[in-house]
Amino acid sequence: MSDLAESLARRAAERSIADRQATYVKEIERIVDATHRVIAKSGSFDPPLRDILRESGLSTQAFYKHFRSKDELLLLLLDDGRRQLVGYLEHRMDKANTPAGRVKAWIEGVLAQAGQADAAARTRPWLANQDRLAEQFPDEQQASVDLLVALLADAIKHVSPTRPAARDARVVYEAAFGVLHRHLAHGSKPAPVEVDHLVKFCLGAIEAP
Repeated sequence: MSDLAESLARRAAERSIADRQATYVKEIERIVDATHRVIAKSGSFDPPLRDILRESGLSTQAFYKHFRSKDELLLLLLDDGRRQLVGYLEHRMDKANTPAGRVKAWIEGVLAQAGQADAAARTRPWLANQDRLAEQFPDEQQASVDLLVALLADAIKHVSPTRPAARDARVVYEAAFGVLHRHLAHGSKPAPVEVDHLVKFCLGAIEAP
């Protein structure tokens, strides 16, 4: 085969792979969007796969082409939700003028998820399923959590350079998400006085010698 023929064959193969990959991405997006809609309509944090497929218009075969199990799909939803939250928190934190203000913005941004209908709907499923998914996918789960903790740790180290920023960030993460989880489970939202108390409590600990 000539060099030109090999070049044309290689380009054709690359186009085929690129087209197939684009199709797979669209199918995964359809499944993810359908899962969010089913959860919103049913109120279930762990909807049946048949309901997800009916909503997406895809077959069981198409689903298992992309996911080994429904829990793997829920893991993707969890990771997607956390990454969206990271972007939201970064936006809030960038508006702060001081390192302490960045920590405050992080905490307030996390708790704000319970007060916004769309955010609460997307956050509830992965908070409800995170412990089970952490057992099955520990590395993926931890990497997802680390995104949020690292964002906070970066702010904390500028508030109190001598303190262990990573450990402090993990404690603040647990406190803030504990409060968020409680409110999401009860369909409530934190009162301003509760948010203010948590912010002052965490900053007081961070700023302590």
